[in-house]
Amino acid sequence: MTTATHNPPLTFDDDASCVEPTGDVFVVVPSYNHARFVATCLRSIFKQTLAPAKLLVIDDGSIDDSPRVITDVLKECPFPCELIARENRGLCATLNEGLAHSSSNGGRYFAYLGSDDLWLENFLEARVKLLAARPRAVLAYGHAYLLDEYNRIIDCTRDWAHYADGDARLMLLHAVTAPMSPSVLYHRAALARHGGWDEGARLEDYDLYLRLGAAGGEFAFDPRVLSAWRWHGTNTSRDQLMMLEEQLAAQRRAAQLFEISAGELDRRHAAIRFRRAEDFLRLGHKRAALALLRRNWRGAAADTNTT
Repeated sequence: MTTATHNPPLTFDDDASCVEPTGDVFVVVPSYNHARFVATCLRSIFKQTLAPAKLLVIDDGSIDDSPRVITDVLKECPFPCELIARENRGLCATLNEGLAHSSSNGGRYFAYLGSDDLWLENFLEARVKLLAARPRAVLAYGHAYLLDEYNRIIDCTRDWAHYADGDARLMLLHAVTAPMSPSVLYHRAALARHGGWDEGARLEDYDLYLRLGAAGGEFAFDPRVLSAWRWHGTNTSRDQLMMLEEQLAAQRRAAQLFEISAGELDRRHAAIRFRRAEDFLRLGHKRAALALLRRNWRGAAADTNTT
């Protein structure tokens, strides 16, 4: 990750003007303890050049001031909106709840935006146009900025992510690269057909991407930067190791869908760990790199003992 914190912050004024709502898009904001950021998130939706048919905010048991902030900001919303505030159930359960509401409200497309993330004003318009032109696509996505807590751009996926347009299976399995969640618009029918989000998965989006990709659905890619994901600065090399191992575990669960043998999957995972160890060394995270290399050595030793 780069650290270009000298970039000016992204700004959103309080003018909530936008075009007339469209019946095609249902938007969900899963909210959890982001009172500081949720107003910016919501106003980025209000400013869309193509307004959603409805905005549903589900507060997942926040213990900060999020429900009050959301209630106040939704008074500015220029299209139909609703807040559901309830006990904590987790992100995947919240997303599935939103998906169920979208089914009863209609609409061809579904998008969710984390309560600390944001969209640039033409995000929905661009994604809807792209999906409408790509009938085999199950989702549309693109590059995203990474923002710090002051809305300053500190990185961009355009500088390092090699995204696929169309068949995304190689990208997901070999590079372990996945779309950033705020950059994605889904075909709602595809989500429903594949059961939505797995409530037992720790990396909810990656697990879903694997299932959608394995079924042959295309990922329509837009190279523009139309969304932003919040980087809180608390991510450590240990967190990144956990995320990598969760991604590899998701691949193991999906191996049968991709018709990949256990031996081939082990070889792929060894190569992925080696590449990620190189990345950690380059960033100065020697312990994380050694942890990955040890995993590979243990795997190689186990293979030797069984032959």
